[in-house]
Amino acid sequence: MAQKNGGPLSGVRIVEIAGIGPSPLCCSLLADMGADIVRIDRREPSGLGFEFAGPEADIRRRGRPSIAVDLKNPDGIETVLALVEKADALVDPLRPGVMERLGLGPDVCLARNPRLVFGRMTGWGQTGPLAQAAGHDINYISLSGVLHAIGPRERPVPPLNVVGDMGGGAMFLAMGLLAAILEARSSGLGQVVDVAMTEGSAYLALACFGLASVGHWSEQREDNFIDGGAPFWRCYETRDGKFVSVGAVEAKFYDMLVDMLGLDAAALPGQFDKQGWPALCDIFAERFRQKTRAEWCEILEGTDVCFAPVLSFTEAASHPHNQARGSFVEVDGIVQPAPAPRFSRTPSSIKGPPPAFGAQTEAALAAWGFSADRIRSLTAARAIGREG
Repeated sequence: MAQKNGGPLSGVRIVEIAGIGPSPLCCSLLADMGADIVRIDRREPSGLGFEFAGPEADIRRRGRPSIAVDLKNPDGIETVLALVEKADALVDPLRPGVMERLGLGPDVCLARNPRLVFGRMTGWGQTGPLAQAAGHDINYISLSGVLHAIGPRERPVPPLNVVGDMGGGAMFLAMGLLAAILEARSSGLGQVVDVAMTEGSAYLALACFGLASVGHWSEQREDNFIDGGAPFWRCYETRDGKFVSVGAVEAKFYDMLVDMLGLDAAALPGQFDKQGWPALCDIFAERFRQKTRAEWCEILEGTDVCFAPVLSFTEAASHPHNQARGSFVEVDGIVQPAPAPRFSRTPSSIKGPPPAFGAQTEAALAAWGFSADRIRSLTAARAIGREG
């Protein structure tokens, strides 16, 4: 099958207002898929992203140009609105009301481009008692009920910032933008997409909410079959102090695990006998401590036990399966996840490393139709271009 260059979103244009956390990840995903995205950064150092570590460290900014614009300058606002006129969507990661105060709210932008999809992403959502409060991933997944379920019995443990920010935020924003762009192409009308990380993270736990609603989910952590309570869905330490994971839920997989651990199934409590889980966990833990992680990989990896070594970020790229699929790539010396998902005819690709902030101001504006005279005028007015 012949491949089409550019990715499945080739021809889609998006204006990204710079933000932290999930909005850069969302736009990285869309840029990898071929969307033409221009990122609006501040003219002065802002602390957004990983500026303290250098722009190359924040690989969520990869694959799209950075334009430095003064959003307190009327000419800067007009620059953004001129881009909006040509865009399919705009990404707003700021607190509710900030874009309105800048003169870039949905009413203004949709007046300039009635087909525009105005994607808004916050932790709490655009409305509600907490809408104006500061917060981070850990707070959003607390309110959604998800954090309560994660960790040992003693206390909840935040799962990095991947559940609220990246799963409940970035992925739901990407889906919402694409759905609204698709609808706008048939209706001719844009709309506002309100993404709340609290709601997105709750949706990710849809199955757990279903179980809880009918009394089949214990609110005690490590007491359910997918929260580390069950001996067959758990991480175990190996002889060398590393860890492996097993997820042998189905009976045939569990029986295979018991057999490959050299245990007598008849002498063990039943798989779903919760009273026997603590004893089974101890038995399994004792067996896994007898060999190194590498030795267990030799025995269990590739079988139907549902097994994998627990790898660090630095180890993941060198695993043979990930290497065989090209799951990680190196761009300018930075090892990073390759584009996902994969498309057979319109493959995604990384269009380039994260740029220095504001580095493509003139070139990107020219690519979006700004004349050389207009760019010179905006630069002279200090509406565009990096400072500091």
